[in-house]
This record gives sequence, C-alpha cells and structure tokens, in this order.
Amino acid sequence: MSALYRGGVEVLFGVLGPVTAWDGSGNAIALKGPRHRAVLARLIVARGRVVPVSRIVDDLWLDPPSDAVGAVRTFVAALRRVLEPGRPPRTPPRLLVTEGPGYALRAGPEAVDAWRFERVVASERPAAELAGALDEALSWWRGPAYAEFADEPWARAEHSRLAELRLRAVERKAGARLSLGLAAEAIPDLDAHVADHPWREDAWRLLALALYRTGRQGDALAVLQRARGLLVEELGLDPGPALRRLEDDILRQADHLEPSRDAASRVWAQAAQAYDRTVASGARARLESTVGLLRSLAVTGAEGLEAAREQRLAAITAAEELGDAELTARVIGAFDVPAIWTRSDDPRQAAGVVAAAERALAALPPDGHEAARARLLATIALESRGARDDRGREAARAAVRTARELDDPALLAFALNGAFMQAFDRAGLAARRDEIGAELVDLSSRGDLSSYEVLGHLIRLQARSALGDFGGADRHAAAADRLAERHERPLVGVFTTWYRALRLAASGEPSFEEAEEAYRGAAAHMKGCGMPGLEVGLLPLALLCLRVLHRLPAQTEPADWGPYLPWARPLVLLARGRTDEAAAALRDVPDPPRDLLFEALWGLTAQAAVAVGDRTAMRRARDELLPAAGESAGAQSGLLTLGPVSRHLDDLATALGE
Repeated sequence: MSALYRGGVEVLFGVLGPVTAWDGSGNAIALKGPRHRAVLARLIVARGRVVPVSRIVDDLWLDPPSDAVGAVRTFVAALRRVLEPGRPPRTPPRLLVTEGPGYALRAGPEAVDAWRFERVVASERPAAELAGALDEALSWWRGPAYAEFADEPWARAEHSRLAELRLRAVERKAGARLSLGLAAEAIPDLDAHVADHPWREDAWRLLALALYRTGRQGDALAVLQRARGLLVEELGLDPGPALRRLEDDILRQADHLEPSRDAASRVWAQAAQAYDRTVASGARARLESTVGLLRSLAVTGAEGLEAAREQRLAAITAAEELGDAELTARVIGAFDVPAIWTRSDDPRQAAGVVAAAERALAALPPDGHEAARARLLATIALESRGARDDRGREAARAAVRTARELDDPALLAFALNGAFMQAFDRAGLAARRDEIGAELVDLSSRGDLSSYEVLGHLIRLQARSALGDFGGADRHAAAADRLAERHERPLVGVFTTWYRALRLAASGEPSFEEAEEAYRGAAAHMKGCGMPGLEVGLLPLALLCLRVLHRLPAQTEPADWGPYLPWARPLVLLARGRTDEAAAALRDVPDPPRDLLFEALWGLTAQAAVAVGDRTAMRRARDELLPAAGESAGAQSGLLTLGPVSRHLDDLATALGE
C-alpha cells in the first residue's frame, strides 16, 4: 500500500461509486460538502498532475462567483485537515500539495480503488489467481464511477473509461472460469452482462461457449442467433469472425471446445429453461430468477455452493443499483438456504449481506411488507453467526415472532434457522437448540419443506450428542441420511460421517488409533465440500480433542489449525516442553466465538490453564463451562468431543483446591 498516512494510518480513496475516502481502519473520512468532494475527485482524475486553481474554478462553476479562488483554497484547506489530521502545525502537507499555479494529490499507486482496479484488469496471471483477483476487484464497485460527478465534463471521459474496464473485467473473469472448467459458474454473470450490453461480441461468445460446455448445445446456438439478430437490428453489423467461427465449431462439435459436465453444471441445466424465460421480462425478473437458481445450486455442495456464494452478493448489489427497496428485500430474503454450521464460509461476504439487509430494512415503506421484513431479519440472524453483539439475537426473535403471526410455515422455518444460529449466548444451551430442531422437523414434515426437515434432524443430532443421548442422535443421523438420499442433498453426508466418528470416539470402546482413523476418514469425505468455514482446521482440532480425551499430549507435527490456532497453541507448546511460552500463549487466548465449538474451545483452555497453573484462566474457564456441567464438551458440534464437561470442571476444581 502507499505511504500516505492519516495520523500514522494510510488513507485510501474510492471513486468506483460515490467519491469517498477511508482511513487505515476502514472508517469513512468526512469530506464535508459536494464541492470538497468535487475538488478531491478532480485531483484524482489528474492522476498526480498539477491542476491549476483557474482550471478547478472553471470545472466547479458554470458562472464562478467573485470569490471562487478563495473558495477553492478553503476547500483544499478543509480536505487537508481531514486527510492529515495528525500533521503538525506549519508542516507542509505530504498528500494534497501546492505546486506552482495549483494543487496535486500525491497518492501512491495503491491508494485509489480505480487505479488498483485498472492494474488487476490489465494483469496477466494464472487463471485461478486471475478469477479470484477479478472477483475481488469487481466487489470494489459501489455504483457508477465518480457517481455524483459522472456528467461533469472533467469526469466524463474517466467515468466512461472505467465503465468499459468494468465490462472487460466481467468478461476476463468469465474467460478465466471457463479455462478452469467452471463453465456453469460463468453463466449467470454472462447472461445478465449480454442482456445489459448487447453490443459486446466477446460476451456473447463466452456465454455461448459456457452453455456448450455445460451440455446445452441448443441453448448455445440460440444465444449466437440472438446475438446475430441484436447486432444486425441495433448496430447494422454482422457478427464478427470469432462468433461465426464458434457457431461452426459448435455445429460440428469440435474437440477443442472441451465440454465439461461438473455437478454445478447439471443444476444449471435443470433450471436453465425457467431462467431463460425470464430474460425478456427485464432486469428485475432476471435478478429474482437468478437468486432462485443460486438457492438450488447452493444445496448441491462443492462447486455449486461455491458458485452460489460468489454470485449472491453480486445479485444483491445489482438489485440495490436498481433503486428498488422491495426488489432488494426479495432478492436478499429469497436465499433461504438452510445452514447448520455456525462459522461463516466467507465472513467478508456475510458482512456485506448483513449491511445490505439492514439498508433494505431501513428503505422499506413503513406500512406492510411484514414477510419481507421477517426474511431480512432472518438473513441478518443467519449471517451474523458468531457475532458478539445482540443484533443477531434481536433480529432472530423479531423474525420468529412475525412468522408466527403470519402463520407462514416456510418463513417460520427460515426464521427458526436464524434463531438456531443465535442460540449460543452462553454454554449449556443444547436443550434450547433441541427444541428448535424438534419444531423444525415437525413444521417441515407437515409443510413439505424437505431441506428444513433435514436441518431439524441435524440440529437434534447435535443437541442429543451434547446431552449424551447418542441413541437419539443415531436416529436423527439416520433420518437425515434417508432424506438426503431421497432429495439429493450431498452435503448432509459430510455431517453424518463426522458424527459417526465422534460417536466412535465418545464411546470409549475403540482404541485411540481406530478413533483417529475414523476422523481422518471423515476429513477425506469432507474434502472439497465447498464449506471452508467448516473444513479449515477441523481435522487437527478433532485430533487434538481426541488426545485430550485420552489424556495424551497434543500432537507436535506442523498442522493447519486455521481459526483454532489460539486455543491449540498453548497445548502444542506444552507437548514440546516449552512451558513458559505456553503460559504466555495462554494469556493471549481470546474468548471463543459463541458457536458450536464454544464449550470445546473452553475445554482446551481449561486443560492448558491447569497444566501451567494459571489460576485466573482456570476460574474463567470454570465460570464459562459451569452452565454446561451436564453436557459433553464439543459434542454439540456433532463432529468432535473432549468428553463430559464435568470431567474438565473436576480437573479445574482439583487444581484450584476447591
């Protein structure tokens, strides 16, 4: 990043949307009025070159007032104060400088989002890296470039150039995905792209190729015919050689087209006709149809889940750009995909969805739209999983209350999923979650909501495990597996396979080695499931818990602990004989997130505290674990266990002399 500091912190500028600036913590810097932002935008357009004061005056006013030069100097002074508030008096500015007849912004190459975006679009890198980089770069857009100044003569050319780069980025990302064999994931973006920009021949070519590679030869040819008709009617041009050549290659099924039929492609193929029928209805219909497809895609797991996650925020952003609060609420609330794991797969995206849902709630008309409000609240509860504030719990309670008042089973199931995600405000709440699971099973079986019926059984599997009722947990695992087979829900097997490894470990009957092998087999079954929030760090954590359960020292070989490193590190250091370092590491261990692994991570903290004799940490662990005295530590995850919480409480009581 550039060496531009605001009181020692970097300053970043955004013009891919309304003109703004942020400090190094991501907080927006107050830029005062529109003239102040116009001066800043004008200097960013100049890309470090000096802009004379007279030019700024002419650009800001059609009929400049008599004190225009003084006004510009006032604007610049105000900008300097907010951009470099820590600058000592009488010290020359380093960011917004005076030079010759005017001013220049000395921003580094990483300081402006548009400049970074331009470099990403122009970069050459491997396809996987390029697709990810472009996806991130496209997420920087918050609206039209230089939004409030797009029609100003001094910004018009830069606005148009950046708009063209954005279109090019969409096409380059699609091309990268095609080269990676991810044709299905490219289709939604490309379909919307050609509908909005029908003169883009390369976009038509990529869409047709993507359709062909997902086994939709007829649709690919139809797209090329559509392109031909639009080009002729709108521009009076025949398709270029690339489109003509692709049509010939598709007709003869040329080998180099390399069609791919991955799992995600099959889902798109099944739903494609419904999606295509909505294209003629306009952008609003396309958006709502797209979200329905993303929802179907998400439950297929692996590539489908990843593709749905990637496209979801883009669909929400597109809805917001249309300026229709009710449409945005529908697009956000329609993605009611059941969720069982309490750690987000993509925290950045989850935060973006929550922010969009809050904006939609605020923008909805005050009267009516209760179902839409409840869906937005349920979304906030789901996507706020693991958060330490009360907003998610408040949203869950309000969503459930409204769904009951409306007597809407599907809405209530969605809201109960949010309530489940927020049922972790302290240890020992397995019974509360069991009640939620039981209501979901009953509600779903009566209302033909198969996905939520599966969810209810998985929640009960977790809760019964925590309560030591493994017979009950077995029955819910079997019911979930039967439903998954009947309704083609492959992700369910990930959780039931892990549960059976936990069941084996908790029984105490097999050897340590047999239980370890079961966990490794479960991890292999999970590989590539499309749920990084679940997968990353889970196997090392499960094996550590198994060793604690067997009163063995922690494993010492290198491992990817992912988010669980702070809780594992003291025990690993102890196993290596580095007691002082372990004690220091224990003092840095944060409170665990309030989620399915809350008791497990406190159990690890308790064991480390006992081992190093840290009485403060022991008391904290005791106080946090005490409400769960009748439960099994970690078993509420349905994945792993450290044995009864009471055993850890006994160890703490002995060490504390209580």
